[in-house]
Amino acid sequence: MTTMKFTRTHEWLREKDETVVIGITDHAQALLGDMVFIELPAIGSTVAAGDELGVLESVKAASDFYAPVSGEVLEVNSDLLDNPALVNQEPYGEGWLVKMRMTNPQELTTLLNKKEYDADITEN
Repeated sequence: MTTMKFTRTHEWLREKDETVVIGITDHAQALLGDMVFIELPAIGSTVAAGDELGVLESVKAASDFYAPVSGEVLEVNSDLLDNPALVNQEPYGEGWLVKMRMTNPQELTTLLNKKEYDADITEN
């Protein structure tokens, strides 16, 4: 089983070899509310850790989501274009957002584990 890592901006990632799957946390989707539109990055685009990857629009607000690590976008979850509610229904499963190839795997060490993330959202 791959380990999940988290950011303070409420993204999660699962790493396998040099590839990561990225989404937003259950906490983030609950705060945002029902998703109505999702803007995803272009396949082949490269981003640095912390760069904006796309936009999530809900009935409450629009919010950017960010790259937890640097890399190249390999795939986007095109199912979300027709059914953005998948992010609400399965934020850690079918509601994933982006798959990327990492260019600096060392950046994984800067991310939070589940216990650290849970503590972070409890404090804030």
